[in-house]
Amino acid sequence: MPCKSSKARKLLKQNKAKVIKIEPFTIQLLYGSSGYKQPINLGIDTGSKVIGLSATTNKKELFSAEIQLRNDIVDLLATRRQNRRTRRNRLRYRKPRFLNRTKSKNKGWLAPSIQNKIQTHITVISNVYKILPVSKIMIEVASFDIQKIKNPKIQGVEYQQGEQLGFWNIREYVLYRDNHKCQHCKGKSKDKILQVHHKESRKTGGNSPDNLITVCKTCHENHHNDKINFNFKRNRSFKDTSHMNIMRWFLFNQLKKIYPNIKMTYGYITKYIRIQNNLSKEHRIDALCISGNPTVKKLDYWYFMKKVRCHNRQIHKANILKGGKRKLNQAQYEVKGFRLFDKIQYQGKLYYIFSRRNSGFFDIRTLDGTKVNKGSINCKSFKLIERRKSILTEKRMAG
Repeated sequence: MPCKSSKARKLLKQNKAKVIKIEPFTIQLLYGSSGYKQPINLGIDTGSKVIGLSATTNKKELFSAEIQLRNDIVDLLATRRQNRRTRRNRLRYRKPRFLNRTKSKNKGWLAPSIQNKIQTHITVISNVYKILPVSKIMIEVASFDIQKIKNPKIQGVEYQQGEQLGFWNIREYVLYRDNHKCQHCKGKSKDKILQVHHKESRKTGGNSPDNLITVCKTCHENHHNDKINFNFKRNRSFKDTSHMNIMRWFLFNQLKKIYPNIKMTYGYITKYIRIQNNLSKEHRIDALCISGNPTVKKLDYWYFMKKVRCHNRQIHKANILKGGKRKLNQAQYEVKGFRLFDKIQYQGKLYYIFSRRNSGFFDIRTLDGTKVNKGSINCKSFKLIERRKSILTEKRMAG
């Protein structure tokens, strides 16, 4: 079971234990112990952007963390699709191979962005199990009625109709919604040709009606020629709520296969417990309430974790230089013996490597992006603490 730092130092000095992990600092005994274990509850606040974790006993909190998930997968897949289309149409002149795609036949298929989030949930829970003998898991799931959020008065058969009922396609609906009038100049250009403009990039925003708006051809061309700027802001996006609706049962069923001692709770219960105990609204605090022990002694520190991509799979950059040269997009595996996102120690503090140069001068930062100084630092002045992992960890003090 977790012990005090003073006892851990004595065990390490007497060679009765060895260091297993730096953050959270974990040691393993080298001799047989009594095997006494306290019951530990692990509370999990699931999320589309951030996961909250809290492991508690009846007396105190043992572990508290927040994990920031990846949200760049949609943009990366769109870039890959764009590059493949370019190679196929301009360079190789071949037809797309649609017949080798079988994802529609697989009923358990999930979008890569959602699959990555579910796998990250499973990974961080597994990491907690490696350092603590968890006896019970409490996980909060969420279900959102998106149509109810858009229209609080919706009821009955209106759920089956939707806002685009009676329209041939999304473009026709957007033109009708905007009264067939340019939303920038309001008809001052007298251009009768109307087009549909994406407020956000099609890569990330998609073709949802909330991301589309009606503009005339004149304004649209002037905007893309940098003569005018559109100040359109997208309405509320429901991407995260949609992800949570899809994730909740997939995640719970997969965890139930691995950990049979898992139970489900809901957001309104967590909110009631948090308000009753006058606690702040944070993901790790919500996880504390979910664990069933909201009144125990809380830790004065917590761990911020960030999920990063394992590899950059794009070999070459998209743009081709003069002479037909294609510049490599992948960095070297090691530079001066260091890899990207390695944990290092500099002037008694821990940092991560965010960029490297062949000269040996690196850019080191904390996980929130704070630089050590304005310039780069020579790699000879710091030492390696831990090799990079897919989940980076940083200890922070509770406010």
